[in-house]
Amino acid sequence: PFKQAHREIYILTDAELATDTYSNRFAAHVIRQHQFAALCRERGWAYRLQGAFDSANTPSIDLPRFGLRAEFWVESPHGNENTADSGIYLYLGTDQVRFVEADGRPRRLADVPALLFTEIMRDVDLFVGVCSIGADPNWQDGGARAFDGYWAQYSWGELGESARTRRVVLEGLLPKLKIRERCSLEERFLVVRGELGTYKIHLGSGNILMEPGSRYLCIVPARGKNPTERVFLPFEGDSLLAIILSKAFMLANDRAIKDPTISRQLQRP
Repeated sequence: PFKQAHREIYILTDAELATDTYSNRFAAHVIRQHQFAALCRERGWAYRLQGAFDSANTPSIDLPRFGLRAEFWVESPHGNENTADSGIYLYLGTDQVRFVEADGRPRRLADVPALLFTEIMRDVDLFVGVCSIGADPNWQDGGARAFDGYWAQYSWGELGESARTRRVVLEGLLPKLKIRERCSLEERFLVVRGELGTYKIHLGSGNILMEPGSRYLCIVPARGKNPTERVFLPFEGDSLLAIILSKAFMLANDRAIKDPTISRQLQRP
């Protein structure tokens, strides 16, 4: 029930070989700090919430078997220090991933064991994929406007490693689904042909574009019964895969949608 055959593998890139001691693969994202802190605890990383006071610290995980510590640098996005009433930052900007020796010296990425490198990068990919504001379908209705450009870029942009794995899984799942005749895969999207329109669900963010017109469709996952509960998924742990399939089932039968907040959006201007 856990991801193994479909487990992501992260190989050193040319850019990482050039930077030598750090990776920028997951830099320049905007993530929700409270959600990130909770996920750090779940994955065994040490991290304390940062705020508008002396609270700076770097998320890290000790790797005593290898004599290393992995670090994922984060900080408040400069000039956009949105805080809760408690003074805690709501959002963080992401930066480098480093592997550090016991004496604090960075280890060259090329000298980090391949299995260790891929597992740490998988954790960081999870942090970004789950906590990024780009995966929030409600962002345009109430998010901090300074991050709108990032939200749009993440919502429709290139797929990361976990999203590419999700695409491979969907290639195997789609022929087994009852909505298979209405679905197809494009490079970044699961395309669903409904009766009222065609819908493109981004495989990285889960956000939806309606065609014709490339209009944004906001659907927030509801608590309760999941329409994909009888669909066999090859592993647990990818909640976004379940959300994408849930949206696909709903949109394949778009004339049956009763929720007024969704049906209003389906009406062509």
